[in-house]
Amino acid sequence: MSLFFTFPKIDHPRVVAAIGDAEKKTSGEIRVVISRRKIAEPVTEAQKQFERLGMTATSHRNGVLILLAPRSRTFAVIGDTAVHEKCGDAFWTELAVAMTEHFKRGDFTAGLVHGIEHAGALLADHFPRSADDRNELPDDIEETD
Repeated sequence: MSLFFTFPKIDHPRVVAAIGDAEKKTSGEIRVVISRRKIAEPVTEAQKQFERLGMTATSHRNGVLILLAPRSRTFAVIGDTAVHEKCGDAFWTELAVAMTEHFKRGDFTAGLVHGIEHAGALLADHFPRSADDRNELPDDIEETD
């Protein structure tokens, strides 16, 4: 008998719109990566994807990455150096707990949107958008195997 995992449906337009809305208020950058494979160490994988996507090259070092790996039932939310300096570990823990509730119910879109909105609010507080700000990274969802 073989079992296969059905990859969850994620409302890409809704997630991308949430990223765009959040970034209208901040110079920060938010990216979402969804992995189709099992990941044993989500934070390590998120750090790898953060580098691969060029997120350390933003002008203010204020990027946030949400990595979701439904197959291994894991996720990670990480921020660049300037973001972590402003919010510390408590914010990331609180955000992860809130996102987990959505993911446990199988509502991956709501969990991602929740994470994006909260990360966006944090970024807007500490890194408000300036008149000459430009979007340094794409807002689309990156899917990896």
